[in-house]
Amino acid sequence: MLEKEAKLVTNGRLIFLLIIVVILIFSYIQGELNFPLLFQRGDNMAEYIRGYFPPDFTDWKYYFSETLITISMGIWGTLMAAIAAVPLSILASNNMCPPWIVQSTRRLLDAMRAINELVFALIFVVAVGLGPFAGVLALFVHTAGTLGKLFSEAVEAIDPGPVEGIRATGANQILEIIFGVLPQVLPLWTSFTLYRFESNVRSASVLGIVGAGGIGVSLYQSFGAFEYQKVCAILIILILATGIIDFFSAKVRGWLV
Repeated sequence: MLEKEAKLVTNGRLIFLLIIVVILIFSYIQGELNFPLLFQRGDNMAEYIRGYFPPDFTDWKYYFSETLITISMGIWGTLMAAIAAVPLSILASNNMCPPWIVQSTRRLLDAMRAINELVFALIFVVAVGLGPFAGVLALFVHTAGTLGKLFSEAVEAIDPGPVEGIRATGANQILEIIFGVLPQVLPLWTSFTLYRFESNVRSASVLGIVGAGGIGVSLYQSFGAFEYQKVCAILIILILATGIIDFFSAKVRGWLV
């Protein structure tokens, strides 16, 4: 037993642990972490937060309609991204395509994920003008990169048996994917998509800062006018909307997975 336990501690693992510690220390310095300062200025933060209460729901009908626009942006941005992520994920999977296609597709997905939705929103506002459509397109591109990566990992983790069985019948690669791959990954893909939908509703709520529509416009204007009680009302509506979405998404995930 002692010999087996000794094998768990190797030079390679010690070096790896040392590298991790060095990275953490370097990141701590670069991040300028100062937790005592946070507690020292807690009174200022509490005073600022008190300015948000009581929330001002005077324009709640307008906020509600804008929230519906935000949710609609999340729905269509996620739906379009999920559709695009299916072929992209197949092309990015090592067990489905040759290395040169896989690496090219993965670099494309990296680029789509690396650029924030706000940057894409700025680009699409220039292309299609102000409004929710620019926000939908921004969410679509960024989310397609994220879902494409997650979907491809699910494809690479499948059981190869069903695919080999279908291949043995003489079926082409498209049929292998339809009948051998999709049945195995659809529950997980659905779970990923629902999670990203929740994330996209939150992301869509701030795209209005650059003119991409939704409740973000009102949020930005209220912040700019120092109307923090209105900001609080908007945030409460967003929290409620996100909670409702999370509740129903969990029900759907529990049914499918």
